[in-house]
Amino acid sequence: MSAETRAEKFRRLASARGDRVLKDLELIGNLANRSNYEYTDDEVRKLFSAIEAEVRDTKAKFTTGSGRRRIKF
Repeated sequence: MSAETRAEKFRRLASARGDRVLKDLELIGNLANRSNYEYTDDEVRKLFSAIEAEVRDTKAKFTTGSGRRRIKF
Protein backbone atom coordinates (compact mmCIF):
# COMPACT_ATOMS: atom_id res chain seq x y z
CA MET A 1 0.00 0.00 0.00
CA SER A 2 1.37 3.43 -0.92
CA ALA A 3 1.65 6.20 1.61
CA GLU A 4 -0.80 9.08 1.45
CA THR A 5 0.74 12.15 -0.18
CA ARG A 6 0.59 15.54 1.51
CA ALA A 7 -1.85 16.74 -1.17
CA GLU A 8 -4.10 13.73 -0.60
CA LYS A 9 -3.96 14.28 3.15
CA PHE A 10 -4.88 17.96 2.68
CA ARG A 11 -7.87 17.06 0.48
CA ARG A 12 -9.07 14.38 2.92
CA LEU A 13 -8.80 16.59 5.99
CA ALA A 14 -10.10 19.74 4.24
CA SER A 15 -13.16 17.85 3.06
CA ALA A 16 -13.94 16.40 6.49
CA ARG A 17 -13.26 19.64 8.36
CA GLY A 18 -15.11 21.75 5.80
CA ASP A 19 -18.14 19.46 6.00
CA ARG A 20 -18.07 19.76 9.80
CA VAL A 21 -17.94 23.58 9.64
CA LEU A 22 -20.82 23.69 7.16
CA LYS A 23 -22.91 21.39 9.36
CA ASP A 24 -22.17 23.53 12.42
CA LEU A 25 -23.20 26.68 10.49
CA GLU A 26 -26.44 24.95 9.55
CA LEU A 27 -27.03 24.19 13.23
CA ILE A 28 -26.30 27.82 14.15
CA GLY A 29 -28.89 28.80 11.54
CA ASN A 30 -31.43 26.68 13.39
CA LEU A 31 -31.03 29.07 16.34
CA ALA A 32 -32.88 31.72 14.30
CA ASN A 33 -36.16 29.95 15.06
CA ARG A 34 -37.81 32.39 17.47
CA SER A 35 -40.41 29.84 18.52
CA ASN A 36 -37.61 27.83 20.15
CA TYR A 37 -35.05 30.49 21.10
CA GLU A 38 -34.92 34.02 22.43
CA TYR A 39 -32.04 36.32 21.54
CA THR A 40 -31.18 39.96 21.02
CA ASP A 41 -29.81 41.64 17.91
CA ASP A 42 -26.64 42.37 19.89
CA GLU A 43 -26.15 38.66 20.69
CA VAL A 44 -26.54 37.79 17.01
CA ARG A 45 -24.10 40.55 16.04
CA LYS A 46 -21.51 39.27 18.53
CA LEU A 47 -21.93 35.68 17.33
CA PHE A 48 -21.41 36.55 13.68
CA SER A 49 -18.61 39.03 14.41
CA ALA A 50 -16.66 36.25 16.12
CA ILE A 51 -17.36 33.78 13.30
CA GLU A 52 -16.43 36.28 10.58
CA ALA A 53 -13.21 37.28 12.39
CA GLU A 54 -12.14 33.65 12.63
CA VAL A 55 -12.90 33.08 8.94
CA ARG A 56 -10.82 36.15 8.02
CA ASP A 57 -7.91 35.02 10.22
CA THR A 58 -8.01 31.49 8.86
CA LYS A 59 -8.25 32.65 5.24
CA ALA A 60 -5.26 34.96 5.80
CA LYS A 61 -3.16 31.94 6.73
CA PHE A 62 -3.71 30.60 3.22
CA THR A 63 -3.29 33.88 1.36
CA THR A 64 -0.28 35.47 3.09
CA GLY A 65 1.81 32.37 3.64
CA SER A 66 2.97 33.61 7.03
CA GLY A 67 -0.14 33.08 9.11
CA ARG A 68 -0.04 36.78 10.00
CA ARG A 69 -2.84 39.14 9.21
CA ARG A 70 -1.90 42.04 6.98
CA ILE A 71 -3.64 45.37 7.03
CA LYS A 72 -4.30 46.97 3.66
CA PHE A 73 -5.27 50.62 3.22
